[in-house]
Amino acid sequence: MVVTLPQKIRGSIAEEFIEEKKAWILKKISLYKQFANTNVTSALYSKSGRKDYLKHKEVARLLVVERVEYFNKIYNHSYNKIFIRNHKTRWGSCSSKGNLNFNYKILFLPEALRDYVIVHELCHLKEFNHSKDFWSLVSVTISDHSEVRKKLMTHGLSLIW
Repeated sequence: MVVTLPQKIRGSIAEEFIEEKKAWILKKISLYKQFANTNVTSALYSKSGRKDYLKHKEVARLLVVERVEYFNKIYNHSYNKIFIRNHKTRWGSCSSKGNLNFNYKILFLPEALRDYVIVHELCHLKEFNHSKDFWSLVSVTISDHSEVRKKLMTHGLSLIW
């Protein structure tokens, strides 16, 4: 492992930080190893620059559109447009105009996590919050949404990219 520091930061500060975050670091390393023999491996060590985004954007769009249409047969919500973006901190979002936005990196998530993100944003078309009613909507198709959400959080964007 390599630690890179800004010029004006002392090595002792880095050592303290590593010691303080040791459990978290080891957990993330373990997760990296978990994907060693999967199609996610190349994504794990890839950069998320514009070139990578443009390379995967249309494939991600096809996947997302297909899954939105699939789940929307159940929900029957009306939406405006679907956008595929290169977000730094989000898997997806829903705008007040009814636009659904998804991170192109959704392509590299396991299917259950992808579907959760898609359903989550689709449900925001009806409930623009995280109320009990919202989670009730999500549970129509993702009954174990709490567990799946926890898994997604361990997958954070920083883990994959």
